[in-house]
Amino acid sequence: MKKYALFSTSLLALPLLVSAQQINSITSAGDAIMNIINNVLVPLIFAVAFLVFIWGVFQYFIAKEAKENGKDLILYGLIGFFVMVSVWGLVNILVGTFSLNNAAPTLPTLN
Repeated sequence: MKKYALFSTSLLALPLLVSAQQINSITSAGDAIMNIINNVLVPLIFAVAFLVFIWGVFQYFIAKEAKENGKDLILYGLIGFFVMVSVWGLVNILVGTFSLNNAAPTLPTLN
């Protein structure tokens, strides 16, 4: 099990390692990490929640012997969707309220 966890963790870091030649500063490293989170992890989490929901529906309606487990999986999938959409909405409300944008801050120059 530990080998599997180490392997899956290293696979998650692979896109960052592949783009290591393009990372020149802390800002570009942060942008690379944010791109990985936004473009890989968030859709992956939504896909897992959807698959849990679908598997629960399958167990509830098709596999009659696992009806109670299917009901639980449907509930967990719906709770997962609700939490993810709520956090996404909260982040958008905060960005809109405080007029945040993706522009890098301008740092004062030392003379």
